[in-house]
Amino acid sequence: MKNFKLNLLLIAVATIVLSSCGGLSKMVENAQTLDPKVNPNPLESVGGEVEVTVNVTFPEKYFNKKAIVTATPILKYDGGQTEYEPTTLQGESVEANNKVIPFAGGSYSYTGKIPYKSEMLKSQLVLEMTAQIGDKEPVNIPALPMATGVVATEMLVQVDPKGIAMGDKFERVIPETYDAEILYVINKYNVRKTELKKDEVVELADKVKAANENERVEIKGAKVSAYASPDGEVDLNTKLSDNRGKSAQSYLEKTLKKLKVAEADADDFLKVVTTAEDWDGFKKLMEESDIKDKELILRVLSMHSDPVVREKEIKNIAEAFEEIKVSVLPALRRSQMFIDVDKVGYSDIELDSLAKANPDTLNLEELLYAATLTDDNAAKLAIYSKAAEKHPECVRVKNNIGYVQLAEGNVAEAKAAFEEAKAIKEIDIVKNNLGAVALIEGDLATAEQLFTSSMGAGDVVNYNLGIIKIKQGDYAAAVNYFGNKPSFNAGLAQVLNDETEKALGTLGQLEEDAMVAYLKAVAGARAGREEVVLNNLRRAIELDGELKAHALKDAEFRNFVASEGFAAIVE
Repeated sequence: MKNFKLNLLLIAVATIVLSSCGGLSKMVENAQTLDPKVNPNPLESVGGEVEVTVNVTFPEKYFNKKAIVTATPILKYDGGQTEYEPTTLQGESVEANNKVIPFAGGSYSYTGKIPYKSEMLKSQLVLEMTAQIGDKEPVNIPALPMATGVVATEMLVQVDPKGIAMGDKFERVIPETYDAEILYVINKYNVRKTELKKDEVVELADKVKAANENERVEIKGAKVSAYASPDGEVDLNTKLSDNRGKSAQSYLEKTLKKLKVAEADADDFLKVVTTAEDWDGFKKLMEESDIKDKELILRVLSMHSDPVVREKEIKNIAEAFEEIKVSVLPALRRSQMFIDVDKVGYSDIELDSLAKANPDTLNLEELLYAATLTDDNAAKLAIYSKAAEKHPECVRVKNNIGYVQLAEGNVAEAKAAFEEAKAIKEIDIVKNNLGAVALIEGDLATAEQLFTSSMGAGDVVNYNLGIIKIKQGDYAAAVNYFGNKPSFNAGLAQVLNDETEKALGTLGQLEEDAMVAYLKAVAGARAGREEVVLNNLRRAIELDGELKAHALKDAEFRNFVASEGFAAIVE
């Protein structure tokens, strides 16, 4: 009897155990009936993160009423794994605040993201679940595979922000004009000796002499402008201005001949222009004067264009006219003489030589220009450094030192130079260059702020912002920033934005290298064009053998792995 009762007890306990564990066992055994859906598939790195949406449907009678299930998407790869945030689910009899899955069947959806790592390129996404009833030991439900590989094409972006050098103001030929003025007595046109002894007339001759003897100065031409004051008859004034022009011309021709200016022998070297009544000069002198009734006289000039009427009205202002005769009209009876010359600077060969051998002989603009004559960054830096010694407060010099250092990959030195430039003057070009440094350093927020505040610096800023938008996963914005100017990154943005045909057109304008060919292959894969894939992938691997291993793992080519042509290329 005792044995019979003991057996009944064991059967009862076993029944309880089996009923409690049996439910979880059923969940384990029927795990293959679950068919989780993943979007996207394959996964993709966007903005440096791998986002996934998982949808799982549990069939009727699958989810134990008393079970609590922890579901965790996990991305597994060589050397490790990365878990997404877990989700806790519960059966309908569990008293908790988790997502309820009815015994009659139900579903749950999860969206999460993890930072991308290069190891994830070849990987597998699985859904791992553990089930538990009460405080019993959790049971592992077999992992459910969901997706293979991560598309990480955005990681091909070339972080090559463009700096901007500031230009020079060098002018090889600088026009200059020497001038002097001869005054005449009223109604006269002869040149007085006293006028020829004036400092300005003597200096004019001296300047012409020096120019004629200087091989870097070219005498280009001469001009005489002769005038009569606007009082008296027009006919008389016309003759006076003509004769004054001739007298000044005669003096100038004799002077040029005496100084042996060969250019003066040309027929069109010296031009003479005459003005019978110099009303413009009269108005200018009136405006500058403090003559009584000045405003009234200026009003007369504005109201009347007839010179006879003007003269009559002005003379009617008797007191003012008496002062005009003394302080204004004599200055208008004149001939102005002009000599035009070109000062010719050093040739490119001379500047290049002097900048390297004797930079102290060059001025700021010559140094800045000379630096553009060489492709040797070390030589450029030496010239800019000399310019910085001579002109420490020049923002262009400091900026250009940073520009060269950036081109050489010396980021810390470039940053220091740009900071010095900014301290002198905060301008868009310098802000763009500091943004380039920030981008290279990985500080996207600072880089973007600097670029967006320096849009006045030109199209280079748009290119730099395009890089940032790729890294942020905003591919449409990246395409807009790159515009129509072809570059690797512009083509990449188009590929990522599903503009594959445009991308192939953009990449086709570039000089071919391994990465250009590889990106063409990716574009071909997205467009489903096997010939484009095979031809360009073959070329890419020819140029860079290391791309073979990358292509084998690249999920972009998932639809071509069974192709004999693809296999032959990546073997």
